[in-house]
Amino acid sequence: MRTRSVRAAPVSAVPAEVPGPEPLPRRHVVFAVVAIALFMASIDQTIVATALNAIQADLGAELTWSGWTITVYSLGQIIAMPMAGKLGDHFGRKRVFIVGICVFVLASLACGFADNIYLLVALRAVQAFGGGAFMPSATGIVAEHFGRHRDRAVGMFTSIFPIGGIVGPILGGVIVTYFGWRTIFLVNVPIGVLLLVLSYLLIAESPRRPAGRIDFAGLALLASLMLATMYGLTNLGRGLTSPWFLVPELVAIGAAYLFVRHTVRHRAPFIPMRLLAGRGFGAMNLLNILFGGAAIGFAALVPLYAQMRFHLDPLAAGTLLTARGIGMICIAAMAVLTLRRLGHRIPMIVGFGTLIAGLVLMAVPPPGVSGYLWLSISAGITGIGMGMAVPASNNAGLQLAPDQIAAIAGLRGMFRQSGAIIAVSITTAVLANSADPGIAQAHAFVVLAALLLAAIPLVLTIPDHRGSW
Repeated sequence: MRTRSVRAAPVSAVPAEVPGPEPLPRRHVVFAVVAIALFMASIDQTIVATALNAIQADLGAELTWSGWTITVYSLGQIIAMPMAGKLGDHFGRKRVFIVGICVFVLASLACGFADNIYLLVALRAVQAFGGGAFMPSATGIVAEHFGRHRDRAVGMFTSIFPIGGIVGPILGGVIVTYFGWRTIFLVNVPIGVLLLVLSYLLIAESPRRPAGRIDFAGLALLASLMLATMYGLTNLGRGLTSPWFLVPELVAIGAAYLFVRHTVRHRAPFIPMRLLAGRGFGAMNLLNILFGGAAIGFAALVPLYAQMRFHLDPLAAGTLLTARGIGMICIAAMAVLTLRRLGHRIPMIVGFGTLIAGLVLMAVPPPGVSGYLWLSISAGITGIGMGMAVPASNNAGLQLAPDQIAAIAGLRGMFRQSGAIIAVSITTAVLANSADPGIAQAHAFVVLAALLLAAIPLVLTIPDHRGSW
């Protein structure tokens, strides 16, 4: 039987169904299990935002420390994602996924009983390490179980994470109102235990890639680089000359130099340089940073913008993201089905263009309609753009090196979360020194749109692909 490879094929004719690994039994059940885990971890990234006042009052904490329950979760995930991806390729995705569930559940249980803010922040960091392990390991699990259909399965699966971030504030408001802030963490325990049992029974063992000693030095340097960079940016509001900003960024520059030097010289580096700056990967990583700022960071800023400029109440401001979630869910399902025919570039360019339009509309005054309706329409348009772009951009990176799916998924999550933190940190620093925060935030949306527009030419440098991979 003759086998035809389409991995490096030009984007001309649509190839026939490409032979590949047969899908495994129970793949749809496994998809549901790992999707629930990913959804749970993504919700926990934003659900705590609605509980900050309750946490502050109950634990007698300062607002700045209460805010760190959100920040430290993002920082922990940024560090955990590339580590989990690399370890999943070495030790098997199922093992890393199960360990991630155990860490997440135990940390959630402990968070629910924390009696001071410092302990809660530390436990949230541990919880983030568990949650950060879900995305890369689960992506690899889905790809392995769906065989030759993995492109469509991965495209749909990786669209779940931003949806969880949208649902989080709404669900958090309901839980805090009727059950108290501790329930936000405790509800993860029974769900996590069920997922642990199902994962052990249903998920097939992943092949382990023979490897020598883990590059712990590279791991430590990467973690130091990301932690110092993001910690400094979260303190940007204190001023560019503040030691809380300058010292961490100087540490980050030193860690970056040492990491690059170590990676180039090491025989088996923790993250190969080709995954950071190799053909296609350099442009893809930069796109992920910009996309994270424009899409994920944008989601965190919309409720604040609605309150500051249009004086909406918190509940109405939070529900604006529902329109974006609906738009994304509806379009993502259809976009996944067109990937093999259209390739990656067309959906990414159209999706980015639609997202840009939504950002610009969000910034301009409503043309004779209520602020809530205008913001809902604009948010819905950004959701349509995300639904088009996310499946294609996820597959565009993974098909560059299908043998390292987990590692690439981890890096993608790291860069997108980094972009989000950069966008939010810079925007909030500007708002803190603005006489009209609402208008200043509108200008920030335009800047994000301009950056995303400037990034579109990068899409043309990424190898396009039609068919399965």
